[in-house]
Amino acid sequence: MTTQLHALWKSANSLPVIGGLLGKRIFTVAFSIKAPYFASIAPRVVDMRPNHGAVVVPNRRRNRNHIGTVHAIAVCNGLEMAMGCLAEATVPDNKRWLPKGMEVSYLAKSTGDVTCTAETDQAQWDGDDRDLPVRVRGELADGTVVVEGTIHLWVTPKK
Repeated sequence: MTTQLHALWKSANSLPVIGGLLGKRIFTVAFSIKAPYFASIAPRVVDMRPNHGAVVVPNRRRNRNHIGTVHAIAVCNGLEMAMGCLAEATVPDNKRWLPKGMEVSYLAKSTGDVTCTAETDQAQWDGDDRDLPVRVRGELADGTVVVEGTIHLWVTPKK
């Protein structure tokens, strides 16, 4: 199964420039054009494959709160974007997905760039369960988990 977005990711990352960095930037811009709200956090999509998505939310002024750390909601936006990458790379041809809720815990200050990841197991997509929980977390470069939680998806048959 390959959605248009996942096909674009594969094409962009086949560009032989600086280890695929140019392709990742092109893809991130295209993703942000399709879903413009994500551009507000200046994200970098770093991985998109079945059952896994990863996006970096940079520690830039535009993403900081009043205490100088990356704002928790900017991190949540990164988590949702990572989940979208995962879902687009994983959803079977005969199904569609839509986010229906997010539960997160803020565990530490986000003092640097935050890598937001989303993960599922393939068996979750193969079943008939309409509520698909996606595990999400935000980590600093040193491995500190700053946000952890679940995004729930409606997964229904296409008509």
